[in-house]
Amino acid sequence: MFRRRTKARKINHLSELDELAASGKPVLVDFMQPNCAPCRVMDGIVNEISDEYGDSAHVVKVDVQQVEGAAMKFKIRSTPTLIVLAKPPVKKRKKVRHGDKPPGEPSVSQRWRTTGLVKKDQLQQILESNGASRV
Repeated sequence: MFRRRTKARKINHLSELDELAASGKPVLVDFMQPNCAPCRVMDGIVNEISDEYGDSAHVVKVDVQQVEGAAMKFKIRSTPTLIVLAKPPVKKRKKVRHGDKPPGEPSVSQRWRTTGLVKKDQLQQILESNGASRV
């Protein structure tokens, strides 16, 4: 009758974030602090997004005070900061030129970033443009 809502996963080490990013699914990362009022507002929105997208995207929270090196690695200056990590779309090439590298597996990159409050529909649009789908 009622289904249990899934919440965003809390990350304790940056290595966990690297593992999720390597999975091929888009990763929405919410860099937050527990004593930040806008972070608490975004907490509910991020949890709703996590529930809506289920297994098609990873939705995680990173407490910049608890996870060592997170603020420095991602250059977090204020919270909440939201980032989407994903593999860029593969472009078809017409010809392979002499000296070009053969097409390989594209690496994960930062596809989107913002700081402050964000509307839920904007987060949905970003995730869907990076390959996520609603459950």
